[in-house]
Amino acid sequence: MLSIARSELVQLFRNRLVLLTSLVMPVAVSAFFVQQHEVFTALGSLGYIAAVVVFTVGAFGLYTTAVTTLAARRQNLFLKRLRSTAAGDAGILSGLLLPITAITLVQLVLILAVLAAVAGEPADVLLLAVAVLAALIMLLGLGLATAGLTNSPEHAQVTTLPVSLGTIAVASWVGITGTEEFTLLKRLLPGGSATELVVDAWNGGAADSLVLLVPTASWAVVAVALAFRLFRWEPRR
Repeated sequence: MLSIARSELVQLFRNRLVLLTSLVMPVAVSAFFVQQHEVFTALGSLGYIAAVVVFTVGAFGLYTTAVTTLAARRQNLFLKRLRSTAAGDAGILSGLLLPITAITLVQLVLILAVLAAVAGEPADVLLLAVAVLAALIMLLGLGLATAGLTNSPEHAQVTTLPVSLGTIAVASWVGITGTEEFTLLKRLLPGGSATELVVDAWNGGAADSLVLLVPTASWAVVAVALAFRLFRWEPRR
């Protein structure tokens, strides 16, 4: 697994398009939110900023890159060749996704640390970490599932839009308006409960945290189940 991860890390940094669209741009957008934190705090709250950062970096940095990477490796038959080695399926996928997952985690830790330094620390760091991890697991599972429906890296520019833009839109909706209205709908949408967890963890008052973990974990389970059903190792004939 580690040898696959090292090779994938090299390939990742050689692909300038992926670096720009999936790594540089999300960080630039997040930096803008942090820099203008007073404006966005007035619109929502610091927790809202944190939630948008998590889903912007997660959706474009992790989810989109995972789909693009897996589609590219399938197209050039690299996935098929890897399956002929001693590495198991789980080890292959873990190796391919470990670099971008680690990079995403580092990005989020640094950006959220800067937000805490310039605007105020989160009320519950442990709950924030749980919410972030749940969101990333969900996005990873959805990435594997979407990769099964994606024929090429170019096709990924289309297939990833519903989830990437949808989760960011949900995070913005929940983060700005809260969950006093349309509570059930907002919590059941993908990313909705995770957003509320992030907001509560940062702002305080996370009375429903245990309840919110249920739909968040459920989306992660659904995403992984979809990945098992839809993911393909070879190009469609």
